[in-house]
Amino acid sequence: MPIYRLTDDIAFPPVHLAEDGLLAVGGDLRPERLLLAYGSGIFPWYSEGEPLLWWSPDPRMVMFPDSFHCARSLRRVIKKGVFEVTLNRAFPEVIEACSGTPRPGQDGTWITPEMEEAYIGLHEAGYAMSIECWAEGKLAGGLYGIALGGCFFGESMFSHQPNASKVAMHALVASAKAWGLPFIDCQVANPHLMSLGAQEIARREFMKHLDAGLRARLAPEAWKVLPEGV
Repeated sequence: MPIYRLTDDIAFPPVHLAEDGLLAVGGDLRPERLLLAYGSGIFPWYSEGEPLLWWSPDPRMVMFPDSFHCARSLRRVIKKGVFEVTLNRAFPEVIEACSGTPRPGQDGTWITPEMEEAYIGLHEAGYAMSIECWAEGKLAGGLYGIALGGCFFGESMFSHQPNASKVAMHALVASAKAWGLPFIDCQVANPHLMSLGAQEIARREFMKHLDAGLRARLAPEAWKVLPEGV
């Protein structure tokens, strides 16, 4: 199948045309295009120096809130209150930390300055969210992603102290349960998320969950305040 080259028009080909997950190349990171992409089951993923690439993988990795695995050691960290957990307190700092944190097996980062600017813009518009973990007043870990309807599309997470990103993920899952989010999109498989209970599903199934999630009505407090006990 061909890889589609995007134009200035804000449009994408159907996701079933993706070849090995890669659907299209080109375009830009305008808010309108990004929101259309996520609402269509598509996300950008590319490295600096590469053209802008758009993906819709099959299978797709998701986290269903009831499937989250909270190990005993993580429960102890949460119970002890090792980290202060906040919502949307430091989005620019979280995405910068996700960009700059070294990862095993990865040379460099896919979160380019262009991506940072685009997602900070989405945050200011009320679509991109972050969860932060603090230790002694310093940012120790966190995650960020896009919120549309009843869907959360996870983009990246980081940890500067052991368990910090896991605590952030626990807070996201607890929020999903409290607010009525049916699933969390994790995009592509990785061992860390799989160890926490994420699973791969067929793209066709994912698109059904996406459609239902976009139409879901959330609790009024969604993305305004974390649930009690987080």
